[in-house]
Amino acid sequence: MSGERPKRTPAKKKARELAKLLRTERPDYAYLKEVFRYLRTELEVAVPGPSRRLPWVPTEEQVRAFYEAVWRTRRTADLVLIKTFLYTGMRVSELVMLRLADVDLDACQIRVNLGKGSKDRVVPFPVGFRETLALHVRQRQQQGGSYLFESSWKRRYSDRGIRRMLERYTALAGMERTISPHKLRHFLLTWLKKQGIDDALIQPYSGHASRKSLEVYSRLALGEAQQEYERVIPRFPV
Repeated sequence: MSGERPKRTPAKKKARELAKLLRTERPDYAYLKEVFRYLRTELEVAVPGPSRRLPWVPTEEQVRAFYEAVWRTRRTADLVLIKTFLYTGMRVSELVMLRLADVDLDACQIRVNLGKGSKDRVVPFPVGFRETLALHVRQRQQQGGSYLFESSWKRRYSDRGIRRMLERYTALAGMERTISPHKLRHFLLTWLKKQGIDDALIQPYSGHASRKSLEVYSRLALGEAQQEYERVIPRFPV
């Protein structure tokens, strides 16, 4: 029958047959690798590519429900932290290292020092978030803090601690899938893309590198990106 799979010699037995042919040549790993590369070509065997599953990104409704769960607790520091995630799209490893001096309230910008790839960058936040963030910064200064987000023992938040916080609020919101720090990042970048903002304007503060667009990105000032950001951010769900 044409659809039947051809009968194959067990792999172990076939390996022994091939070993008899090759043993006298004392092959090393590099030689065997090259032989099998040519063998794949002769047999027209395609090499499967890596799986490219799209990451799950929460919907606007899910983000609203998540934020509502945070808001109901009236934990101001948690609200500021989660809004900082949502508005800047920074990574959790970057957020836990933010110092009070990294916040520029006049320019509505936060400096990310030694982000991914050991690169510094500046990310914007909405003008409407400035007053809330300023109150948080002032409170941290009055308490003698150094980092933007610290515990009552004046220790900066940990990656694990923030992930647990988000898990707790996900449960309070009655959501089946946990919203992790990276999901908040994915949400912002995806949302900006849906607003029609060009990749070249998203990249300066996303921290992504693109070989294809690197030359374009290098000519873009943050000011232009931030203008587009401020144009669409009033439509943001939170």
